[in-house]
Amino acid sequence: MLRTTLKLRVLPAAAVMVGLLVAAPVAHAASDPVATIALGDKRPTVLEAKKTKAKAKKKAAKKKKAANKKKTTAKKSQAPVSCQDVDVLPVGGNLDAVADAILCLHNQIRAKQGLPLLKQNGKLATAAARHSSAMVNQGYFDHTSPDGTSFVERILDAGYVKRNDGWTLGENLAWGTGDLSTPNGLMDAWMKSSGHKANILKKAYREVGIGIRLGVPSDEGVGATVTVDFGAKA
Repeated sequence: MLRTTLKLRVLPAAAVMVGLLVAAPVAHAASDPVATIALGDKRPTVLEAKKTKAKAKKKAAKKKKAANKKKTTAKKSQAPVSCQDVDVLPVGGNLDAVADAILCLHNQIRAKQGLPLLKQNGKLATAAARHSSAMVNQGYFDHTSPDGTSFVERILDAGYVKRNDGWTLGENLAWGTGDLSTPNGLMDAWMKSSGHKANILKKAYREVGIGIRLGVPSDEGVGATVTVDFGAKA
């Protein structure tokens, strides 16, 4: 009999201009996924505020001009009717295809809700791949590394954004074996978890990086471990 196992973790995070990073754990039962909210806030000086006001006027004009264009292009931004490779088990030669299927399923779900589709980002993918590998190699399953490195630090280190830029970041984690390690198995589990679902449906996100590593934190010889890093730049 084929035994399947699945573990999930979620970490939604938002930053309204970064600088001060505050992490606040959300109450949860012992058996529930851990959810954490991280907020970043950069308060401008008086001079910076004046400059920002001037830039805002110029930016508003550009936004108005771009608004009509967005209405037209939004209709064309539709996810595929069907996604390929959604039921395949991750193996050494198909991890790119599995990642593509996971992205496709994200966009199918977002399209049904009228949300912007996610685009692949290489730097987010680098951060995600590094984390999946670290969890399997070091035998842990968490958004924070054993040395205390947070998911935000990992994404900053990958060069996706700079610390003082404006950004919104989030992360979903999972490891599974058997059918639960397939794209469909993972997405079904994430969508049944309120925290993971909130990340998948967060309107602010525009880009994503998916990192898959064969093996799970407790056994490198079975299943797969997946990190999905979400992002948007101000």
